Amino acid sequence: MSVSTIPVICYYNGKIVRTKTDVEYEGSETCIVPLKIPIECTFQELIDMVYSKTNIDKRRFNLVLICKYPLRNGNRFQPFLVRDDSSVREMLDLVNTTTIEEIELFIKVVRVKAQLNQSVGGHEDIFVPDHYNVAQFDYGCGPSSGPVPDTRLNVDDEDSAAEERNDEDVDDECDGADADVEVDRHASFFRAFNQALENEQGIYVSAQAPSCDVSNHTDDETLDEPSPVTYHLPPTPQFEHIENLDIAVASCWTPWVQPTTGNSSGEFVIGQVFNSKSDLQEAAKIYSIKAHQEYVVVASSKKLLVLRCKKAEECHCPWKLRAMVVKDTSLFVINKYTGPHTCVNPCLNRDHHQLDSQLVSTHIKALIQAEFTLSTAAIQASVMEKWGYQISYKKALDGKHKAIRQLFGDFFQSYTDLPRLFLGIEQSNPGCAVVWKTCETNMPNTEIFQRVFWSFKPSIEGFQHCRPVMSIDGTHLYGKYKGKLLIAMGCDGNNQLFPLAFAITEGENTDSWGWFLACIRNHVTQRPGICVISDRHPGIMAAMVDPHLGWATPFAYHRICMRHFASNFMTRFKDKILKNLVCRAALASTERKFKKHMNTIGRIKSEALQWLEAVPFQLWALSHDGGRRYGLMTTNISEVFNSVLKGARSLPVTALVQLTFFRLNRYFVARREIGANRLASTEQFTPYVDAQIQARVVKAGSMEIVLYDHEKGLFHVKSRRGRTHRVTLHEKTCTCVKTLTYGFPCSHIISACQHRCVDFRSFVESYYTTQSYYDTWAPLFHPIFNEDEWPLYDGTVIVAPESMRRSGSGRPKSTRLHNEMDVREGKTLIRCGLCKQLGHNRRSCKNRSQVQ
Repeated sequence: MSVSTIPVICYYNGKIVRTKTDVEYEGSETCIVPLKIPIECTFQELIDMVYSKTNIDKRRFNLVLICKYPLRNGNRFQPFLVRDDSSVREMLDLVNTTTIEEIELFIKVVRVKAQLNQSVGGHEDIFVPDHYNVAQFDYGCGPSSGPVPDTRLNVDDEDSAAEERNDEDVDDECDGADADVEVDRHASFFRAFNQALENEQGIYVSAQAPSCDVSNHTDDETLDEPSPVTYHLPPTPQFEHIENLDIAVASCWTPWVQPTTGNSSGEFVIGQVFNSKSDLQEAAKIYSIKAHQEYVVVASSKKLLVLRCKKAEECHCPWKLRAMVVKDTSLFVINKYTGPHTCVNPCLNRDHHQLDSQLVSTHIKALIQAEFTLSTAAIQASVMEKWGYQISYKKALDGKHKAIRQLFGDFFQSYTDLPRLFLGIEQSNPGCAVVWKTCETNMPNTEIFQRVFWSFKPSIEGFQHCRPVMSIDGTHLYGKYKGKLLIAMGCDGNNQLFPLAFAITEGENTDSWGWFLACIRNHVTQRPGICVISDRHPGIMAAMVDPHLGWATPFAYHRICMRHFASNFMTRFKDKILKNLVCRAALASTERKFKKHMNTIGRIKSEALQWLEAVPFQLWALSHDGGRRYGLMTTNISEVFNSVLKGARSLPVTALVQLTFFRLNRYFVARREIGANRLASTEQFTPYVDAQIQARVVKAGSMEIVLYDHEKGLFHVKSRRGRTHRVTLHEKTCTCVKTLTYGFPCSHIISACQHRCVDFRSFVESYYTTQSYYDTWAPLFHPIFNEDEWPLYDGTVIVAPESMRRSGSGRPKSTRLHNEMDVREGKTLIRCGLCKQLGHNRRSCKNRSQVQ
């Protein structure tokens, strides 16, 4: 076979493991990059290609290329060192001389040895010849900071009088420094989602370890020096490409393993270099926190940073730091430093001025990725554990908001970015349904966001194989802007939730629910006879009877969630015994049992019976359902997914939409594999139905059967408890109504089938078969392209609605309407410690004066 290019799979960011018969590449952060190597490629061209594709810094790291070389005697492999042009040709020729179709190339990354001079404490000074300046010097080992002789630095000197500026003229928080660092928001956005999804599967890599390394793996044995350089890893993103997401760890930046800085005493040193001004500022903050001292900013600009001790005047503390930018770079170098502090604090401080919200956001970024719902109290506890200071609630909340903005983007901008995001999703996943509703403004080419509806193509296709049941529910958004997330969920043959459609609206009302249901009918499914389960929201009740929306009977059937219905009853009558009887009546499978419970309710309280009779029985009672809801009595399938998205509901809308995409893809991948495995093992039904039928087969073995009509298959079946039922096999009916209710045979029908050697599997509806289950989850999601490859959006600019913006700062007020469902069942009542009565405590006790 003769080809122009050879496929090569390049492995990096791991280690080579050799056995007696094989060579493997292992590591929890191992990455692969497919390459197409020209047949005439040279060794240098191959090296350059690997550097380019893996984004490994060639100034800091050398590469060792090891090829997995097959031996002729059996299925054995040995490592083959690729070091020159001839070895490259021999490696590429393996495709023509052996049976392998692609070559595996392992990359060993070796750190370039730094040119080191004399040691200063825990660091090494970088030797710089006299004829070099810093702008020309190549930092071969690439540290973020390292001492450089001050006399060799070519910096933009400024008037030293700037150091004497008044403290009042400079912002202590250095807010202007944020403008000096440009952050790739979208790269960090994808990195955050990748990390969050991995955390949910238990693949989270802790970033709190003292030796957290976000660079490529290096061979420590290549450093011959007894005291290696201590490198300061900057907090800015290390990987700007999507292929490196799995090895990027966004963590709290700890520039020192121990509380030491430039030398063993923990102080800065003259000549120390930092990657950027923000890195230097963060290092100064952490130094001050660890030293329990505070500083003020004397001067701060794009080229200069001057700090001095906060108690310099009253205690004559000499601590002072001056740093300037290195010419034609973003590096900052310390050119003057006086330390350490000689002052003492007059009292024990609970908070620290340098422990600001920006530093808190850097610390909790990894925690936010792991848990979107991280509470403010948990943030305060984490800061207390790490630095020993109790920060305020507002500072912790501001730090959380900044971390969210750094990871997932700005809330206001996300509404403008949302149309192009949907274009990017539709580019790789054509057939998705997206419907917009906006309001006009006085500004040209600008509209205000009101609603957006979306449903992915795999959900639209897969729902055709689900049971004709749909649960709808709404939940609050917790971000900077108010709103509601409306969700529609189906149910597959294994009794698992099936995400169908989503919408972000201004709230829950008659118009928004009607619009949401109309979008589902027009763009998602036109199946007749779908059963819609919901609560009794007036907007839903009105939309379900509107003949113009396509959800009125007989095109669809509306049913009420039993749990919400019982909650409404409890709110009205406040009687737990009656509430339990209502639930029993709703769950009764036969009219006989239903009437029994209703009569009991009437005897206890006639007003309660009248309230129940005012609501049509088919809406809430299983015995009057007619088999429409397949035994699903609640909206749990949609509320469960609401809880899955709980953390994402506090994120910008673009992050919320992308999380639904990634979460649905993971559902489809996992359940598609389950369906394929069951098809391969020739299992006919889903695990849920298999378990139900096996239990009913056991129960059917103890029943008595009497045949009455052979032609119609009419049987009289008596259960072990003495209850009798009539079974008609030709009509597939039983007086227990469970077969009609659930869609698979009851124990009475199974007993009759066994009596006449009839296959009872024909009584199971097709939705429960393994084939239908596989077809439900068979449609594929396709990866979203990089943002620079998305189609351009040329429509009107959509802006966030100012009326939906949360007013004020601090913790947002809860908008949830609490009822008895929010109270835990069986909760112990409070007992007063003074009068020993229930329902109040010591503070609110009315008998306090009498008891005392």
